Amino acid sequence: MSAAPATANEVKWDLSALFSGLDDPKIEATWREVGERATAFAAAYKGKIASADLDAATLLAALTEYEGIVQEMHKPSGYANLVFSTNSEDPAYGAFLQKQMERSTEARVTLLFFELELQKAAAETIERCLADDRLANYRHFVQNTRIASPYSLSEPEEVILEETANTGCRAWVRLFEELTANHVFKFVNPATGETEEKTEQEVLTLLRDADRAVRQAAADSLSNGLAELERVIVFAYNTLLQDKAVGDRLRKHPFPEHSRHLANELDPEVVDLVVKQCRANYGLCARYYRVKREILGLPQLTHVDRYAPLFEAEAEVPYDRAKAMVLEAFGEFSQELGRRAAEFFDNNWIDAAPKKGKLGGAYCSYNTPDTHPVVFMTYLNKMQDVGTLAHELGHGVHGSLSRAQTLLNFHGSLPLAELASIFGEMLVFEKLVADASPKDKLALYAEKIEGMFASVFRQAAMYQFEQQCHRHRREEGELTPDQFGDYWQEQLQAMFGDSLILEEQHRRWWSYVGHFFFAPFYVYAYAFGELLTLSLYQRAKTEGPEFEQKYVELLRLGGSLTPKELMATVGVDLASPEFWQGGFDAMEAMIAEFERLWASRSW
Repeated sequence: MSAAPATANEVKWDLSALFSGLDDPKIEATWREVGERATAFAAAYKGKIASADLDAATLLAALTEYEGIVQEMHKPSGYANLVFSTNSEDPAYGAFLQKQMERSTEARVTLLFFELELQKAAAETIERCLADDRLANYRHFVQNTRIASPYSLSEPEEVILEETANTGCRAWVRLFEELTANHVFKFVNPATGETEEKTEQEVLTLLRDADRAVRQAAADSLSNGLAELERVIVFAYNTLLQDKAVGDRLRKHPFPEHSRHLANELDPEVVDLVVKQCRANYGLCARYYRVKREILGLPQLTHVDRYAPLFEAEAEVPYDRAKAMVLEAFGEFSQELGRRAAEFFDNNWIDAAPKKGKLGGAYCSYNTPDTHPVVFMTYLNKMQDVGTLAHELGHGVHGSLSRAQTLLNFHGSLPLAELASIFGEMLVFEKLVADASPKDKLALYAEKIEGMFASVFRQAAMYQFEQQCHRHRREEGELTPDQFGDYWQEQLQAMFGDSLILEEQHRRWWSYVGHFFFAPFYVYAYAFGELLTLSLYQRAKTEGPEFEQKYVELLRLGGSLTPKELMATVGVDLASPEFWQGGFDAMEAMIAEFERLWASRSW
């Protein structure tokens, strides 16, 4: 065990709990063991799980072995993703990742029968088995798997769909990703008049530049570049819309969002409630942007100004200071959360060093219950980096506590994925604001509020855009570029009222959102998670110390219960409009403080 370095340049993770390197012989040994166990598993249990003769002892043995095989499968492929994210420019790491994915697919095909048989088994047989207390640990997994029973096909049909997906829907998704990732966006530098070649991500970053001329040039570059790709992207998305329509028809899903709700273990009524309340609170967004327009001194805000900084934050925060702030904030709320967060620093479970070839963004990988989670980010001493560190360590603490569960109960459903991350971020945000100058406070509040709007209102608007597109494709046929643009402008403009105008060139900006292509209706989970946690955070402040233990135990439960059952452990009813309004009330309080800080400025 070693203390974390004082500067981020030295902060690199230790992945030895998984493997020692790309040439670790344990990797091949793991795949060999997985292959042998998967083959033996299929020989032992195929045809027996859907049998009327299935008993609790057989089901328990099968579930235990299945879980063990899947856990070992995760390790090489998970490791490959981790090391690739820190070395994406090295072809050896890309080849290594591809190889692990292919090996994982081989094993998954062998194991495919198991969940299908669980779905096909007679209800009375499964209920009889699950009544045995020895299966208590697997009840949620079995019940959740069986929710899809009315919508699953035969094993041969499922295999065909899996095999053809690589040259069907996955091929269209890959085409979209490769087109947008490799397209050259031409950016006309307003300072020099010269045309510079940019990636999509570089252009999107320039939309946050302090110079409005740079932001406008970035918006021009993005829109013109997307126009060059429009014909292919529109055709690809129309094809994916129809592919989902066919899949839903074959599986008998009653409406386009249905399969996503099943995967998220949420009742449609709860999702509809949250989206409805988002629309009802759009006025908060307009209220904030009217103040931002005054601060920026502009007569009218447009899509070019949406993420414009008020001004650069004045202070920098070294890594060792960020570490102290996070540990202090977590520890003041809960000694257990503070101890779990400290493990990441003490045991080198964080990779924060800036490095050429390192992917952008940040994430926490839970890995497996018998190893430990790790955090990936790039720390550049910016104030926003402190929030990112807190966010990912919130995930890390959740993953660490969830190790009390076995693999099939390890991960909660997507809407609960941000339960600890946003909570941790809020804990540290309050501490960061307390130590900031008045000007930095205003900048921090602006960044925080805009981040919440992006997670809540924008995601809800994009979900409604998807709903319109999927229904149009099913009822009226292919959509034209103009029809996509009309739906996009309608839904996104509704957020802002008259406080910010999304001009004509914004009509194409739907076409770079990858989630629409590879994960239909995924986006609403962001709004769900942010509001859930904001409301929960307000409850924590109201209830005080007695809430802490309930919260820690909630995180420790991982995904062992449904979202409804998990939230009931802390007294939350997901069907309650009052609970969800608590999240919006927390936003309103932050906007009010932002307004106060601006009104009382002394500079």
